Amino acid sequence: MTASIHLLTQTPAELRTWCINRELPAFRASQVRKWVFQRRAGGFEEMTDLPKPLRGQLASEFALWTTRIAAHRKADDGTEKLLLEMGDDQRVECVLLRNDRGHCAICVSSQVGCGMGCAFCASGMDGVVRNLTNGEIIEQMLRLQQLLSAEERLSHVVVMGMGEPLANLDNVLAALAAAADADGLGISARRITISTVGLPPAIRRLADMDCQYHLAVSLHAADDELRNRIVPANRNVGIAAILAAADYYFEKTGRRVTYEYVLLRDVNDRPEHARQLVALLKGRPALVNVIPYNAVPGLPFRGPQPAAVRQFTETLTQGGLVAEVRRRKGEKIDAACGQLRRGEGGRRRVEG
Repeated sequence: MTASIHLLTQTPAELRTWCINRELPAFRASQVRKWVFQRRAGGFEEMTDLPKPLRGQLASEFALWTTRIAAHRKADDGTEKLLLEMGDDQRVECVLLRNDRGHCAICVSSQVGCGMGCAFCASGMDGVVRNLTNGEIIEQMLRLQQLLSAEERLSHVVVMGMGEPLANLDNVLAALAAAADADGLGISARRITISTVGLPPAIRRLADMDCQYHLAVSLHAADDELRNRIVPANRNVGIAAILAAADYYFEKTGRRVTYEYVLLRDVNDRPEHARQLVALLKGRPALVNVIPYNAVPGLPFRGPQPAAVRQFTETLTQGGLVAEVRRRKGEKIDAACGQLRRGEGGRRRVEG
């Protein structure tokens, strides 16, 4: 019999029910989850404290891995990127980021492609294909976890890869529940970030759930005219509605919101743009994450000059905002979102 159920889609309660229905002790479910999430098992045969018949039964009914690694890139700074191919031949990217303090963060995707159409982003160049299941999102986490040494541990999860997380909120939340669960990856909810271009109803829903995840809003402009050009989805929403929803998120959760601002040379990186951002956000308990753009082949945007980055950030801090510049990582391994998928996919089509 071919396994048809992705194990990673199963909640702890569902896995316990599976065991009980087969007259197995309920604690077997916890053992399986511990092997998967904490002991980094590569397959059911490695779960040596489970009876051999049970391991065979699990293998016959469940699939632990539903992807194959289509590409694996490594950078000198410790960054690693995976291109994963799923059963329907669709591909998504995920990234492992290491820092000098020994922390290991992972960035995972929520959709195949993206429907938000951000002008500078490779992920949305071909639109959105489909949502990822919660199991496919979790599998990215586990694939990246397997890249760690025995001494390394995951410290942060960021849903900032391909796709708009809030457009696939149910599956994203189910996956993050596994990441935060003590019997899962055991990562504090306060070290989990959801990044969005800004979908106000979903932001408010997330706030009402009080799940304590960190919210990052990809702003990229301080006025609607410019943001409409950079983030076309803004035309149906508007910055005012996004900020109102973000303020509501802070009121309900007490979590400071991060506003991400990708600097595009001669588009949104001038001093007047920084002053507009100060006027927009001043008085809000916010962090501005200034992100120098990683150029994407085929798109007309360039990264900012170092002097422009310094001046932009200084203008923000002098205006009373808390701002930091995100250090570039993995630039030589197509680490910008969507680049590896397009590059590898293009080569595959040519070869095929």
